Amino acid sequence: MLFVAVFAFIACDPVQENIGNGGHISVDELKALSSVTVDKAASGLNGNVVTCSTSAPVNAKWTLGGKDLIGNYAWKKMKLGDHTVTLTALCADGTVVTADFPISCQEITNPLQKYWIYGEDPVAQPPFRPGAWDAAAMRFSDNEGKFKDINGNEGFLPYLSDDVYWGFKTLIFDISDATPDCAGRIMNGWWSARYDNDKDVQFTNGLWELPLTEAIAKDCARGNGGAGKDLDLMITSGSCQINAIYYEE
Repeated sequence: MLFVAVFAFIACDPVQENIGNGGHISVDELKALSSVTVDKAASGLNGNVVTCSTSAPVNAKWTLGGKDLIGNYAWKKMKLGDHTVTLTALCADGTVVTADFPISCQEITNPLQKYWIYGEDPVAQPPFRPGAWDAAAMRFSDNEGKFKDINGNEGFLPYLSDDVYWGFKTLIFDISDATPDCAGRIMNGWWSARYDNDKDVQFTNGLWELPLTEAIAKDCARGNGGAGKDLDLMITSGSCQINAIYYEE
């Protein structure tokens, strides 16, 4: 869906576009017509809000913080640290030009907000320990997945909404008590596709992130072209405890 949207601008008829330089621009021209700025904190340090814009006669996709944002203007709250913002421009003649803009976010000026999927209330949604080779324990389905929490009660992970899937959110898992050999598979509930390059991923203590992709959305979303197969994670070796699942924006 992303590239259908991004490069839906391929549908522009190059013959009718009036872009200079034979229908394309250079990287230097793209950079000269574009800007990536970071807001300032009261201390004078760089904040964490990034604003991107380009007046170049192209169709643009900005990649920042692991997300793709389509349009000649983009805005995003970032985590602290050094980042590279990439502008991918599709010119009228079909030429693709990219430019990188390094930035540094040093102080939180606009905090990221947590959107809870599981575990916001640790009493109502206590931690759980998914069993090895139990494909139901971490299936995001209101009724087809099932686990037992640390108190022995049965629970379900909820369906992920289309906004989560097609928004290509990054799911954050709060993991503890992971054994050194704890690993698992990222797949869908129908076992029809894997999203880990057919190689089990390592689950480690702390915050483990899973960026949702177009392939995941197409298979797992329940609307807007999704096949409704539900995202599913399965432990294949070792063990761990899942304390919470959320995304931030």
